[in-house]
Amino acid sequence: MHKLIELNKINSHLSEVILNRPEKLNAMTKPMWIELGEIFKKLSKNKDLRCIIIRGKGKKSFSPGNDIGEFKKERSSSKLAKSYGKFLHGTLGEIFNCPIPTVALIEGICVGGGLEIAACCDIRICGKSSRFGIPIKRLGLTMAAKELEVLLKVTNYSTAMEILFEGRVFSAEEAFEKKLVNRVVDDKNVEKEAYKSAELICEGAPKVTRWHKQFARNTLKNGKVTEKINNLGYKCYDTEDFKIGYKSFLNKTKPKFKNK
Repeated sequence: MHKLIELNKINSHLSEVILNRPEKLNAMTKPMWIELGEIFKKLSKNKDLRCIIIRGKGKKSFSPGNDIGEFKKERSSSKLAKSYGKFLHGTLGEIFNCPIPTVALIEGICVGGGLEIAACCDIRICGKSSRFGIPIKRLGLTMAAKELEVLLKVTNYSTAMEILFEGRVFSAEEAFEKKLVNRVVDDKNVEKEAYKSAELICEGAPKVTRWHKQFARNTLKNGKVTEKINNLGYKCYDTEDFKIGYKSFLNKTKPKFKNK
């Protein structure tokens, strides 16, 4: 039996996480949510890792969200749904709070829970034929508040309400306008563009990218820049990588950072 979530080590600095259920367009099941969370929890502890790419298996779909076939057994009542939500929200939290930069490589469908996973990533790159939306109103269900929080962090109140109230599935172009994705490219170039982004991230000083992510996440959480976070911003001057970067800049050479 193949793994529902694949973890590929591309090199010492880059790993790829794959939603691996192409026969169902990578629709998420309870075991997949649990495994995805465990993988990100493990990756977050890797001090050498500089970037993580997350994608769906095949070219047709990133993920359409939760497998509706599971609802009868796993989410047919408020009690069951609350239990299901605990690990689903836990997994989204593991992705969102991962200290390592993340890139969502989006091909095809990115709807519902699939969009939530992508929204937890730092950068989202998709193809022109990709489709987005959260048509949960058709099921007569609400989007859990903790999931809505993720959507609000990448768009704004009015846009989030439009997506949920109307329940439309819309184009990549509209997703870009709504700030759901950073870049829209030709379908044949999505993988190339996502890896290019990952390579640029990996070329930077690892501590710096992690600090930038920490600064931004902390500011979003607190609604302001705390003195502690502001002071943390000066630690980069004490790193070996700053000396390497400064010397490379003066010598007009490409820096090779050591993560020290």
